Amino acid sequence: MILFKNCNVYAPQHLGKKDVLLAGTKIVAIEDSIDLPLNLSCKIINAQGLIMTPGLIDAHVHIAGAGGEGGPATRTPEMQLSHMLEAGVTTVIGCLGTDGMTRNIESVLMKVKGLRQEGVSAWMYTGAYQIPTPTITGDVGRDVSLIEEIIGVGEVAISDHRSSFPTTEELIRLTEHARVGGMLGGKAGIVNIHMGDAKNPFLPLYKAVEISELKFTQFMPTHVNRNDYIFEDAKEYGKKGYIDITASSYPYFPQYEIKPSKAIVELVQAGVPIEHITMTSDACGSLPDFDEKGNLIKLEMGYPKSILTELIDTVLEEKFPLEQALKVLTSNVADILKLKQKGRIEVGKDGDVVLFNDKFDIIHMAAMGQMMVEEGKALRKGSYER
Repeated sequence: MILFKNCNVYAPQHLGKKDVLLAGTKIVAIEDSIDLPLNLSCKIINAQGLIMTPGLIDAHVHIAGAGGEGGPATRTPEMQLSHMLEAGVTTVIGCLGTDGMTRNIESVLMKVKGLRQEGVSAWMYTGAYQIPTPTITGDVGRDVSLIEEIIGVGEVAISDHRSSFPTTEELIRLTEHARVGGMLGGKAGIVNIHMGDAKNPFLPLYKAVEISELKFTQFMPTHVNRNDYIFEDAKEYGKKGYIDITASSYPYFPQYEIKPSKAIVELVQAGVPIEHITMTSDACGSLPDFDEKGNLIKLEMGYPKSILTELIDTVLEEKFPLEQALKVLTSNVADILKLKQKGRIEVGKDGDVVLFNDKFDIIHMAAMGQMMVEEGKALRKGSYER
């Protein structure tokens, strides 16, 4: 049991000063004051002056590595547990990405299992950029319905020179299978869409919805801040469906990308419901830059901490309310992906909490009711981290 005393709780809605009790893997009490019997074994942490938030959810991470656009030596490594802890991330969603040819879904699944064994929460998407997309069982719907860790499909590429340029019918068929698989398995069954640099990038999604029974909310288009014209289109698309901002690439490509903290504010000002907006890191994915001839001229890699950096900038630089900014990394993600035990500080939810000081340094952090960071120091490392 862990009792946090005198926290300033953002759940993400602001609850004010509370005591919060974790027992086992869950949040079991949130009260103005909690006093436990003296003979009860409990770790008590004085959180006076600290802000408590839900653990952040990073819903687009290449946890088993990615990349390779510049050849075999440019393949990125697996994500380490420490990358999550330094970012305040207690839940991650893994995906494959560009390389659905030499990498496989099974490796992502085993990384999900490994992260869970290390004490954090993890799920994944089946598939990759290409259609037909790689799967484990032979069909995306079967993967989603039968494999507990798989909650949807992605990232499937459209409007990008690395896309397999699926027809509208192929995209509909893939999405319908994902949807039915989600219904059968009690999952979101959503399709995570990689948005490229082509003009009018949302057109394939509009076409798919127009000639089918699919809803815009069956898709999760990501990288919508990658350039100015896709971002302008996202302001309209986001009123109908979900949109995901990518955080890790901005520092490397500021000449192209819309800064994520500014993007959140601008989208809301344009009339996009805050509940339709999420932000992810795209961590461990390669961040390539190509010239007009298609030659690779630059390659970087992102990290989960980028979402925390942009959350802080949203609040401190853009003066956006913390309880609203938090939604894009907590409750919105949990609701869209149907992670019912995540995203909120609420009795009965998983014991995933982060405590920050007034500078937004991570002071304490718990995942599934277990301390991961205490007094600013990580208590755990990944299996091969020194």
